[in-house]
Amino acid sequence: MNAEGLESFRDFVDSRSSALLKTAVLLCGGDRHAGEDLLQNALVKVAGRWQKIEEPEAYVRQVLYRQQVSRWRLKWPRREVSVAEPPEPPGAGAPGADTAAAAELRLVMRQALSRLTARQRTVLVLRYFEDLPEADVARLLGCSVGTVRSTTHRSLARLRRLAPELAALGPEAERFDARDCSPVEVRP
Repeated sequence: MNAEGLESFRDFVDSRSSALLKTAVLLCGGDRHAGEDLLQNALVKVAGRWQKIEEPEAYVRQVLYRQQVSRWRLKWPRREVSVAEPPEPPGAGAPGADTAAAAELRLVMRQALSRLTARQRTVLVLRYFEDLPEADVARLLGCSVGTVRSTTHRSLARLRRLAPELAALGPEAERFDARDCSPVEVRP
């Protein structure tokens, strides 16, 4: 669309959108939001053919009618339910309370894990976050099961020294997501 066509389309929308919106709202049974969606979709369709249209308002109204009929013909109507406030996610308590604790836990855990050696971090992630048995960890790291056990013991002791606040957070520490930590290298 050239600049002249764009300007005439904007003028049309500015001058006629309120009257067209009333029609769209009535077509949608009084639902203003559905009427706005219907009008917007019609104007998008009309914009592509704007310079070829002789009677713009009649054309837009015809597009509105046809779109509404198409909505009626859908086997399952796609309706959005408008509510005053967005629904809370399942299990959500006070807004911000759980997210703040989870964010604090992620920061503390990420900082503590970053201060471990790569081997210690890898063993802890594989054992506790990936929930792999000691034999699988040993095979992945190319070491003995005894080495995995001793490294796990020393790593946990160091983690407790580096981040004593993890014990204060309690059960939230068990829900920690390992994907929030820095990546570790694993040898095949």
